[in-house]
Amino acid sequence: MVTRASRWTQRLLDSNHGLAWLGVLSAMETLILPVPIELVMVPYMLARPTRLWLIAAVTFGGCVAGSLIGYGIGFFVFDSIGQWLLDTLGADAAYERFSQRFSNNGFLAIVAIGVTPIPFQVALLAAGIAGYALPLFLVAVGLARGLRYFGLALLVYLAGERALALWRRHALLLGTSLLLLIAGVIVGMRMLGGS
Repeated sequence: MVTRASRWTQRLLDSNHGLAWLGVLSAMETLILPVPIELVMVPYMLARPTRLWLIAAVTFGGCVAGSLIGYGIGFFVFDSIGQWLLDTLGADAAYERFSQRFSNNGFLAIVAIGVTPIPFQVALLAAGIAGYALPLFLVAVGLARGLRYFGLALLVYLAGERALALWRRHALLLGTSLLLLIAGVIVGMRMLGGS
């Protein structure tokens, strides 16, 4: 997986249209590619440190575009394309688990899967199937993936060459910490709104 990501990164660095291709790659990773975009994104940021915030923004934009496509697949054509996607990714069990969480609290479930290194496709499809409110879906995707990609840009800014090793070692812990922080904010807002 790392070798494939290294080849993609080198192609992006060699291309005059590297940022555009990064956006396309991010959208594809959101939908179907089994290579985490971070394995391409971090070396790209390290090679172009003056553009790391732009790289995060392009990756974010590609993810949002891919998320909208995934939502549309769930909403309009799950029985054909969506089920095929889950089968191809081997994500049927993850989809079933996520669907249970989603029915309890859709917004938090989307944010949770968006900040942790768990396949995001299940959230996109489940939200589309359920007809979850598109504006809320976009806010959840934006919050989760914005924190993830711009947080990673901050990590590269602060840690430099050590960023990729730190991300690999602590991705689940960082994602879980972000999730707990977001959950705390949501609970706090609900408590304040109820009083």
